[in-house]
Amino acid sequence: MEHSAISSHTQTAIVDASDLRDSPRFTLLVRAAKLVGPQGEFVCVIRDVSETGVSVRLFHEIPQGETLELQMPGGGAYPIRPVWARDNQAGFEFLQRVDIAQLIHEAAEYPKRGLRVGVCFPVAMTSLDRTCEGIVENLSQQGAKIECNQLFAIDQALLIHGEDFAEVRAKVRWRRNSHYGLVFDDTLTLGEFARLTAELQAPGLIVA
Repeated sequence: MEHSAISSHTQTAIVDASDLRDSPRFTLLVRAAKLVGPQGEFVCVIRDVSETGVSVRLFHEIPQGETLELQMPGGGAYPIRPVWARDNQAGFEFLQRVDIAQLIHEAAEYPKRGLRVGVCFPVAMTSLDRTCEGIVENLSQQGAKIECNQLFAIDQALLIHGEDFAEVRAKVRWRRNSHYGLVFDDTLTLGEFARLTAELQAPGLIVA
């Protein structure tokens, strides 16, 4: 089966895809992870893994970069490089020896740990009596970490909105100095979360 080209600047890094197919593969239950590279951090879903590489499902085009890093929810990080891309699937080669048992164990141990994507952008925060500016520092499906100089109470309801961020209703979960942890009233689906964070970092990856 033919694989589509990834990009002109990554083709020199492409290896024979049969090297990945010939290795014993260990199918994982669906596990969310992140691909981290020059364009930012992007949500993916691990489909299967072997000693030589991993295949993932994406919600947009493959991020650019001759090398990327696969980051697991439990903190594991694995340098990889793209081998093939087709539709919303992509295959990567590990650049270092990987302890597959440890990777699989980590995927099983943290099946519900939410991913946080490090994105930074301004938003407006509206309560019943005021509107002020804040800076989002990271996002998850369930909420966000925001920096704001205004004082809000724990459990206070807020409306968060911005130029590149549709309105969401949230409540203050915690406060540390000028930093707030917010939980959204409506949790984002994984697909919504993946596409939103891609649009905030590299909108060209989203195919209409």
